[in-house]
Amino acid sequence: MRFLTFLLCLMTVSGFSQKKNAFAPSDLQIDWRLIQNNFEGKDQFRFSFTLTNTGKKSLPAAGWTIYYNANRDIVNKQLMGPLESFRWHGDLFYLKPVEGFNELKPGESITVDGVGSAWAFNIADAPSGYYWVWDDQPAVTYAISRTKAYPPSDIHAFKRSPDEKGNQITPEMVFDQNASIRDIPKEQLPRIFPTPVSYQSDAGTFTVHPKTTISAPSGLVRELDFLHQLLGGMLLNASLTTVPSNGDIRLAIDPALDQEGYSITISGSSIEIKGGTPAGVFYGIQSLSSLLPLDAWKEKQTQLIVPCARVEDRPRFGYRGLHMDVARNFQSKEQIFKMLNWMALYKLNRLHFHFSEDDAWRVEIPALPELTTVGVRRGHTLDSKEHMPASYGSGGDINNVQSSFYTRSDYIEILRHAKNLHIEVIPEIETPGHARAAIKAMDARYRRLMAEGKPEEASRYLLSDPNDKSVYLSAQNFRDNVMCVAQPGVYEFIATTVDAFIEMHKEAGMPLKTIHVGGDEVPQGVWERSPIAQALLSNLPKDKYKQTSDLWIYYWEKVNRILRERNLYVSGWEEIGMRESKVDGNRVMMVNPEFANNNFHTYVWNTVIGWGAEDLPYRLANGGYKVVLCAVSNLYFDLAYHKDFNENGYYWGGFVDVDKSFYFIPYDYLKNTKVDPYGNPFDPKMLVGKDKLTDYGKTNILGIQGQLWSENIRSAADLEYSAFPKMLGLAERAWSTDPQWATEKDPARSSELYNEAWSVFTNTVGKKELFRLNYFQGGAEFRIPTVGLKIIDQRVHANIQLPGLVIRYTTDGSEPTSSSKLYTAPVAEKGILRFKAFDSKGRSGRTTNIDNK
Repeated sequence: MRFLTFLLCLMTVSGFSQKKNAFAPSDLQIDWRLIQNNFEGKDQFRFSFTLTNTGKKSLPAAGWTIYYNANRDIVNKQLMGPLESFRWHGDLFYLKPVEGFNELKPGESITVDGVGSAWAFNIADAPSGYYWVWDDQPAVTYAISRTKAYPPSDIHAFKRSPDEKGNQITPEMVFDQNASIRDIPKEQLPRIFPTPVSYQSDAGTFTVHPKTTISAPSGLVRELDFLHQLLGGMLLNASLTTVPSNGDIRLAIDPALDQEGYSITISGSSIEIKGGTPAGVFYGIQSLSSLLPLDAWKEKQTQLIVPCARVEDRPRFGYRGLHMDVARNFQSKEQIFKMLNWMALYKLNRLHFHFSEDDAWRVEIPALPELTTVGVRRGHTLDSKEHMPASYGSGGDINNVQSSFYTRSDYIEILRHAKNLHIEVIPEIETPGHARAAIKAMDARYRRLMAEGKPEEASRYLLSDPNDKSVYLSAQNFRDNVMCVAQPGVYEFIATTVDAFIEMHKEAGMPLKTIHVGGDEVPQGVWERSPIAQALLSNLPKDKYKQTSDLWIYYWEKVNRILRERNLYVSGWEEIGMRESKVDGNRVMMVNPEFANNNFHTYVWNTVIGWGAEDLPYRLANGGYKVVLCAVSNLYFDLAYHKDFNENGYYWGGFVDVDKSFYFIPYDYLKNTKVDPYGNPFDPKMLVGKDKLTDYGKTNILGIQGQLWSENIRSAADLEYSAFPKMLGLAERAWSTDPQWATEKDPARSSELYNEAWSVFTNTVGKKELFRLNYFQGGAEFRIPTVGLKIIDQRVHANIQLPGLVIRYTTDGSEPTSSSKLYTAPVAEKGILRFKAFDSKGRSGRTTNIDNK
């Protein structure tokens, strides 16, 4: 026995030694390059892979496969050379040698071209997360970190068609976009952000000093503690004292005010903050924070001088939300806390917590442990039986941050933190589509219990039909990500997981009011060849359930019943308020009157210009559905800022900069539609015949929400870059009253008013809010815009989207630094000039160049 053990160990060491002495995958350099869009005059692009051996051993001609994640399909898996590449499923692709591939000796390279579907504009279209697997060691992966993505050498190669203009944004285009922004002295900017209903400045100031007293009734303990922390964190040697009444700063409830409304009265001797509820008082404190000296956000002061004023304020919408996708890519609990603090700073009050997806289930449910083992661990697999596959650049090693989840206690901590900030957390259980992680987890549970001889318990939470032969392809390229609505385990699963969330919310002191149950992007073809689905359909009333797609109605009836039994209402994406029908034999999706009076809350995202559903939020609201406006064209913050190869983010719904959220008009957003999804001038004729929001429909608009989907958000820095400053436009539109430019009927006058409001907003952000964001809770990695440049009369003129940022430049070809020349006037020097913007910490945006010949 000892000899056998020794022999097995010897064999293992020998096999390891052979690999150890072979080519090291870490020595492989992979470069991906976009060569040309509109290749061969079609909606496809040409690209290349270049493999370079940087090591000392030869890369073998066969016996290996490289896996990677990517967005765009490959038209022909046989590339234009001895390599093959194709999509396995989801965003997982492989790249492997075929006949004719010769070993790469040290220092050698091979470049092979391929053709991708549609087009590519930025680095989000490039592959990521490369890893290597030897054929004879399929369970072992090797990360490949030497990778780069390159744009085409000619900017015109980005064109999707020969006559397309503006295929990549240029410094000149940025300059023209910024041209209407005027510089406004900081003293003339609004004192409070978001803009309050009324701000009346009075003579004098109030001084907050280390021994200032604060009073509040017993019902405002949390608000009192928050104020103590705010002021104490800004004062040197603070010893602020709480007194029973008549403090220097007084908090109080005034039932005459709106529920989230507040008033502030600042005199030379006191500050009084009143709110209709504790939430109103809290928002009053946040407005007080806007009035404190900016320098106090950077370092503690001996005293805080506050201008005397009277403020009356209340929010425009009761729902002011931010959606965070932590399923596709994980964010730590601590980062969630930071995001909640930023939300509270800008008076947002709903966190839509998207924790479940095709790729992961992130919240622990003790009754179903497979959800946070099989359903969350991420690494190399081709069958997803033991864990989820590599996705979104996570790599092949299962020991990575994307295998993380929130324990039950973690989630309760998040809830408690949110509650203290008057933010309601709405968890989302994605069903019946986008559910691959849950499906695979429950498949694993089924196999485990069947092996233990417990068939009844095994089937209890089964979400799939093992005999389903339906053929479909989801938007994210899966063929197995939709729950079978005829499977009883689906409803047992929903009930059990909902009950678990009810208990967690109860324990945290934040009673659950609703569960967002997804409902989006269920592809055509599902359930068509599921025996149990067809059996169910045959036994349902024929007058109501005529075709397989009608099982959609059956499903939502069941889900609605489960939630209503628990005193919850249904929330979901827009599709929950729609059903399939036909017009002239063609499939269409129409507003479904069935659930209009069931208090379904629809989160409506599809406003993509040119897709035909631009008015969908208004059709649903006019039809009786409660609507949260989530318009992709304006409020998808994960989308790329600009059509710039170096700007990360998808762009399928458009390019979204901070102006998109700022100029969004909730009750008439089509009025202010300016560009199509590709940033080209918009033809208003496309909107002829679209529904307007009725007065009745307005009563069903609950509010607005910004979305942070995380396909390309892979770190805390990515999250903050996508969120800020876009989130500030959302805050202004969600809280403040309808601006005059939004209701002005004369287009010319409306444009004048808008340009002035845009200048005020950009100056406020650049000169005040970015400063606060730079120092509050350690600072945010917000995006610093690129500098606009234009040659006028042989001089280089520069401007910036957010006045207050500093522009610096070089004339010798070097990279600008925080000590480079300060731009104060047009530059006459000739040659290639390089410009960059810097913030108050010396952090910079990307460099832009211009050749002043």
